[in-house]
Amino acid sequence: MSANKESWGSRVGLILAMAGNAVGLGNFLRFPVQAVQNGGGAFIIPYLVCFFVMGIPLLFIEWSMGRFGGKYGYHSTPFIVDTMGKSRFWKYIGVFGIWTNIAVAAYYCYIESWTLSYVFHSIIGTFSGLDQDGVSNFFGEYVSLGVSTLGVPYEPIVFYILCLLLNTWILSQGLASGVERVAKIGMPMLILFGAFLAFKGFTITAGENGAINDSSVGLNFLWTPNFDQLWSPTVWLAAAGQIFFTLSVGMGTVQCYASYVRAKDDVALNAMSAGWMNEFVEVVLGSSILIPISIGYLGIDRVTELVQSGGLGLGFRALPYLFYQWGDFLGAFSGVMWFGLLFFAGITSSLAMGTPWIGFLMDEFNWRRKPAAWSFGVVVFVLGMPTVLFFKYGVFDEYDHWAGTVSLVVFALLETILFSWVFGIRKGWQEIISGADIQVPNIYKFIIKFITPILLLWVFLGSLFTPKGNDWSAALSGNWILDNSSIINRLANTSLKKQLAAATDPSQIEFLQDQIFFVNAARILLLSVWIILALLVYVAYKKRLREGRI
Repeated sequence: MSANKESWGSRVGLILAMAGNAVGLGNFLRFPVQAVQNGGGAFIIPYLVCFFVMGIPLLFIEWSMGRFGGKYGYHSTPFIVDTMGKSRFWKYIGVFGIWTNIAVAAYYCYIESWTLSYVFHSIIGTFSGLDQDGVSNFFGEYVSLGVSTLGVPYEPIVFYILCLLLNTWILSQGLASGVERVAKIGMPMLILFGAFLAFKGFTITAGENGAINDSSVGLNFLWTPNFDQLWSPTVWLAAAGQIFFTLSVGMGTVQCYASYVRAKDDVALNAMSAGWMNEFVEVVLGSSILIPISIGYLGIDRVTELVQSGGLGLGFRALPYLFYQWGDFLGAFSGVMWFGLLFFAGITSSLAMGTPWIGFLMDEFNWRRKPAAWSFGVVVFVLGMPTVLFFKYGVFDEYDHWAGTVSLVVFALLETILFSWVFGIRKGWQEIISGADIQVPNIYKFIIKFITPILLLWVFLGSLFTPKGNDWSAALSGNWILDNSSIINRLANTSLKKQLAAATDPSQIEFLQDQIFFVNAARILLLSVWIILALLVYVAYKKRLREGRI
C-alpha cells in the first residue's frame, strides 16, 4: 500500500503553487530578451497565439491527466500516462516527467543559488563603488569558482549546497506544510518586489541619477513592433519555445501537482488561473524591469550588445551596478528586491521539480516523505555538481538544452498524442470539463486534437533541422544547410569541431578538446540517469504485478 496520502490544504494554495511552478527565472530574464531579439512588440502576437493554441491546451491536458491518474493513486507521470494508454511503452515515455525535473533542477538550483548569493552581496554592499565592468567581472569570477570579496573559497559551491538544503528541507515538510506555505509567501512577495522595481523602471528620467534616457526609451525599444519579422518561422519558434519555458509544461510537474486534487475538483479554471497569473507576471512585470532600467542608464547600443548574451548578462552583470545609481541605500535595497524576486521565482519552480520524484518513491516503493525528499537532494547534488565545477566547459548549457528545451517539446508532443488520439479526445474532453467552474470553449476540443500536436511537431522539427542562420526563406527555396544550433549538428559537436580545426593557440586547442570531452560526458551522464529511472519504473511495474495492483 502506498505511503502517499497527501493532499493540498486549500484551492488558493494549489493555484499559487501551480503559478509558482510556472513563474520562474525565465519570466524576468528570458522573456524581455526574447522579445527584443524577435521583433519587439510584434513578438507579442505569435507569443499570445502560441499561448492560446499551445499553452492553454497543454495546461488543460496536463491538469486533467494529473487528476485522472490521481484517482488511481498515481502521483508521477510514468503511471499517470500508463492509465491512459493500453500499450506498455507509455510508462517509459512518462520517465521524461521525472528525468526532466531532476536534470533541470540540477542546474536550475545553481542559478537559484546565484540569486541567494547576490541578495547577500547586496545587503553587505559588495557592489557599491564598482563600475559596470567591475560588476560584470564579479559575475565572471564567481562562476569560475574564484574567491569572492567575502574571502570564502569556492563560494558558488557553498551557496549551491545551501540552496539545495533549503529546497530539500521545504520538500520534506510536505505539500500543505512545505510547498504550499512557501507559495503563499513567495508569490505575493515576488509580485510586491516586482511592482516596486516596475515602478522604478517606469519613472526613470534622463539626467537624474546618471540616467541618459527616459524610461519611455527602454519601453519603446522593447515594444516598438518590427512587423518585418512577424512571418519569420524563427520568431514563431522562439514564441513557442518561450511558452514552454514560462508555463513549465512538458515537464511532468503539472500532472504531479494536479494528481493530489480530488476526483471531482475543477481543473479547467485552476489551469486558466495559474496560466494567466504567470502571463501577468511575465508580460507586465517582466517587461517593465530589465530592459527599461538597463537602457535608461546604459543606452540602447550597450544593452543591444549585452542582450546577445541573454538575460543573465543584463540581470547579473549590469543591474547591480545600475541600482547604485539611485544611491547606496536604494541601490542595496533594490538589489535585495531584484535578486529576492528572482530567488522566490526560482524556488517556487524548483520545489515543483522535486515533487514527481518524491511521488514516485512514495507510490511505488512505500517511501516516507522525508527520506524521499532528502534522496532528491542527494541525486540533484550529484548530478548538479558538474554544472558548477565545469561551468566554463558548457556542461551547464548541455543540461539546459537537452533537459530544459528538447525534452519538454518531445514529452509535450507525445502526451498530446496520447491524450487526444490514444485515450481519445471524447474521453479527454470529459476529463477537462468534469467539475469545471467555467465554460470551456468547444473550439478547444478541435485545437487540442489537431492544432496543438501539429504546432508541437513543427517546433520539434524546426529545432531538429534548423537552417543556417535561421534563414528559413533560403532553406525553403532549396538551399537547406543545417545551423550549428540544430539538434543534429549539436549532437555532432559541429561548432566545437570547427573551432578546434581553426584554432592555432595551444591553450585554446587544449580548452576546446576538454570542452568536447565534458560536453559528451554530460550527455552520457544525462542518458545514464534516464536509463536508471526507466529501470526503476520497470521494477515498480513488476512489483505492481506481483501485488495484483495492475
